[in-house]
Amino acid sequence: MPSGRTHDRITLWGLPWVVAIAYFLTRDGELTLIAGLAYLFSGLMFGPDLDIHSVQFKRWGIFRWIWLPYQKSLSHRSKLSHGFLIGTTLRVVYFSLLLLLLGVVIVAIAQGIWGFTWNWRLFFVTGQEQVRENYWAEMWALFAGLETGAMSHSLSDWLGSAVKRYKKKGLSGIFSPKKNQRRPSRRRTTTKKKSRK
Repeated sequence: MPSGRTHDRITLWGLPWVVAIAYFLTRDGELTLIAGLAYLFSGLMFGPDLDIHSVQFKRWGIFRWIWLPYQKSLSHRSKLSHGFLIGTTLRVVYFSLLLLLLGVVIVAIAQGIWGFTWNWRLFFVTGQEQVRENYWAEMWALFAGLETGAMSHSLSDWLGSAVKRYKKKGLSGIFSPKKNQRRPSRRRTTTKKKSRK
C-alpha cells in the first residue's frame, strides 16, 4: 500500500490530466475549475483514508474530530470507504449531515439571540429547486472531481497490493482475493509410542 506522500504525488501528477479531461468533456472553464479543485481536495483531504489516522485525517487540524465516528464505524479499506462511488457518496452524506447539524445549532442560537423566524421546510425546498434549476452541472462536476480523487487513491492501493502479491505468489497472487487464513497453531502434539512386544 503506498504511503501518504506517494498518494499526494499521484494526486498532484494526476491533476493536469483531470483538468484536461474535464475541459475536453465540458468545454466550460467554471466546471473544469470545480472538477479540478474537487479532485485536489479529495486526493489531499477527503479521500478514502479518512477511515484511519492518516495524512488526510491530520490535515483537518482542529476539525479532525469530526471524522472519528466515521473511523469507528468502518474498517480500513472496506468497500464503504474505498469502494467505487459508494465511498465518496458515504463521505459526502456523512459530511453533509454534520454541516446540517451544525447549521441547525447555529440557527437555533441566532433565533434565540435575535428572535427572527426561520422555516426549514421552505429553506430545503427552495435550495433543492435552486440546485436543480441553476447548479445541476456544477454539482455533477463537484461529485465527479471528488470521486476521481478518491479512485486515484483506491486504484493506487489496489495496484500496490497487487504488485506485492505478485512478488510473493506470481500471477496467481494478483487476482486471488485476500483470505483471512488462520495460522496453524504451534501446539505440540504428542504421539504415543508403540510399545514393542
